[in-house]
Amino acid sequence: MDTQSYMPVPPGVGKEENFFSLDDILLSQERLPCRTDTTFPRLGFLEKSNDSRDIPEATKMEMPLWLAKGLYERKRRVLSVELPKVYREGWRTVFNADPTVVDLHKMGPYYYGLGSQLLHFQHPENPEIAQAVLQTFIGRFRRTMDASQNAYNKDTSALVEPLDSLERALFKVGQSGLNAFQRWEMGQASHLSASSLVLNYRKRKITDLHD
Repeated sequence: MDTQSYMPVPPGVGKEENFFSLDDILLSQERLPCRTDTTFPRLGFLEKSNDSRDIPEATKMEMPLWLAKGLYERKRRVLSVELPKVYREGWRTVFNADPTVVDLHKMGPYYYGLGSQLLHFQHPENPEIAQAVLQTFIGRFRRTMDASQNAYNKDTSALVEPLDSLERALFKVGQSGLNAFQRWEMGQASHLSASSLVLNYRKRKITDLHD
């Protein structure tokens, strides 16, 4: 029986992270291009290219996602977050043409997660970013799952290499399902078990009867 010391928690694709997920913790470290809209007193040591005691207004710098979200305020202009290049119009055009040819992992291992987090910041291109992220996922999903179902007992490193972290998780699920089916087909599966959804439904029904 397989046992795990850590049960993976899937990443939360949305404007808020799931900090029980290692993927979301790593996602929060992704760096964003920012511009200060006010002076940051006594924080000049954070900017290596600046010898001043303070970080002056209009300074361009990179910040991790978690810090940018903490400093960003819609009413009080403290910080402006600029778009990483992969979410700008030029790259959106490439994704719209054929999203399957792009090496998402090289462009950023958390393309979908970071794209959804960018919607936290007010930007006029937010609707286009959301649409591009969604259409990219739709355009690549079938190819990702087809690849996972046609690579039984093969080296999958080349197939997985260009995938975003979310796509890699889906690929792994597809491989797991394929391996389970192959074991069952060869008579190596000991028994079929009910899904967790069915078991939870039965537990609720029993609880309702006792109430």
